[in-house]
Amino acid sequence: MLDRARRRSHVFGRAAEPGPQGVIGAMQLSVTGKQTEIGESLRRHIEGSLGSILGKYFKTAIEAHVIVSKEAHLSRAEISIHIGRGIVVNARAAASEAYLAFDAAADRLAKQLRRYKRRLRDHHAKGREPAAAGERAMDYVLAPIGEEEGEVAEAGGGEEAEGQNAEAGGLNGAPAVIAEMSTELPSLTVGEAAMRMDLAEAPVLLFRNRSHGELNLVYRRTDGNIGWIDPELDPARSTRRTASRALRRE
Repeated sequence: MLDRARRRSHVFGRAAEPGPQGVIGAMQLSVTGKQTEIGESLRRHIEGSLGSILGKYFKTAIEAHVIVSKEAHLSRAEISIHIGRGIVVNARAAASEAYLAFDAAADRLAKQLRRYKRRLRDHHAKGREPAAAGERAMDYVLAPIGEEEGEVAEAGGGEEAEGQNAEAGGLNGAPAVIAEMSTELPSLTVGEAAMRMDLAEAPVLLFRNRSHGELNLVYRRTDGNIGWIDPELDPARSTRRTASRALRRE
């Protein structure tokens, strides 16, 4: 558990320092220290570095959060920047001290923005158009299956074990829900979904495929590639989709 007495948080709402490409618009920036002190020198270093990066790649960021924490002999830095309509860029790194950890995370952030620079600007331009009504979905956090529950399941155990299993998990033996929240279900192309997932360093992203209106999912594979799941629920629509893909290949 964190020692709340040693936690330091600095929140400031003025614009970051101008980058080489011009003045960045007003952006809310918060810097939080967990188990470590955030001095004025480090705060200014963070502000200036983010100002320079965003001034070069994306001048219209809305807000940014930086968390610097200490774990044993390592310092960790996490950067999260909301740069526009539904797009969040996350970057993190660890090093022997706070400045090095933040610089490594900032370097990763810059590489991400550089990789998607053109597509992000195109997306931002589209963002000026009136937004369609957003679709919402519930996002649940489930409790993990405990070791004792797994051992009972492996051993069989009869009715008494089944009752214990249901009590440990939830209704009818389902995992217990420990948190829930409402989240956006965006309408995207597959390329946009892969970009959002990569920028947010997320393991998976559920979205509605803009080309045919069905729910799709992109995810990170263990081999480093991105997987794409496109269910074929309607046979007639599936036939039209296959024909459309064939035309695009020709």
